[in-house]
Amino acid sequence: MPVIAYDMPDRFVAGTVGQPGERAFFLQARAGRRVTSVGLEKFQVTLLAERLEELLDEVLRQGGGAAVVPAVAPVELQDDEPLEQPVEEEFRVGTMALAWDPEDERIVIEAQEMTESEEDEADIGSENPAVAVLRVRITAAQARAFAQRALKIVAAGRPPCPLCGLPLDAQGHVCPRQNGHLG
Repeated sequence: MPVIAYDMPDRFVAGTVGQPGERAFFLQARAGRRVTSVGLEKFQVTLLAERLEELLDEVLRQGGGAAVVPAVAPVELQDDEPLEQPVEEEFRVGTMALAWDPEDERIVIEAQEMTESEEDEADIGSENPAVAVLRVRITAAQARAFAQRALKIVAAGRPPCPLCGLPLDAQGHVCPRQNGHLG
């Protein structure tokens, strides 16, 4: 399995390309001049950020303050810069995994390439050795900053309808809570 590994990259962020309603979401890692971008869905960005926060909170709770896990993202790690250009998608993400490596106190994030079986929802559990994986190892502080940025990017999309929660378009939207009338 081809693994694209970044151990303590200079930058690891979630970002978007395009306008709200038509945005493409990416994870992007950079070390020096080497940049890797992988595409994923908006809900995957949200889940990754939420699970990172949960994992960090659990490590902090279990460590009783002994682990090097900040309760919030350090201000100096805030990254509001756009993605590195040009954004060239290496692959589309299917499954993701998170882990805490207690030996060197790092978060390990793995984003695995979507396989045809995932697209067809068949052959669940089969492993394909040709599937690419982006593996990133970052500090707990970097993970907090990643999660903070990711949640901000997701929230920066189209505002939700106050009645149904679905995204509003500039042209309005057909709200199921209003029996199909424009909201």
